[in-house]
Amino acid sequence: MTSILTDIKKLLGLPAEHEEFDTDVIIHINTALFSLHQLGVGPPMGLRIEGKEDEWSAFLEDDGARREAAKTYIYLKVKSYFDQPGASFHTTALKEQIQELEWRLNAAREETEWLDYNPLPRSSLLSD
Repeated sequence: MTSILTDIKKLLGLPAEHEEFDTDVIIHINTALFSLHQLGVGPPMGLRIEGKEDEWSAFLEDDGARREAAKTYIYLKVKSYFDQPGASFHTTALKEQIQELEWRLNAAREETEWLDYNPLPRSSLLSD
């Protein structure tokens, strides 16, 4: 399995051996991972990376299309924070790609597992 940081750096066009932007990229990766956690994608307790030793298998165990879509989502989110495009139409296209992936990842998650984050018993919600 490959490193989350190394893969995202490669997609951003940053050589793996150049570490001067690692802190910035890690912060943005963790923000994207948090967004995915709020969508219900990834490990139940979320994931936070610290360096190149953190691998994709810690994020999603399955190696299917959902993991690949999550990789693309994380890359696009990091790109939007770290390397914003100059032209407004590029920014708009980037935002639209992110929104579409959010919708698709959420829809795929709902097909397989429905998460109920409400800590109250269902009966207490209905009695008023």
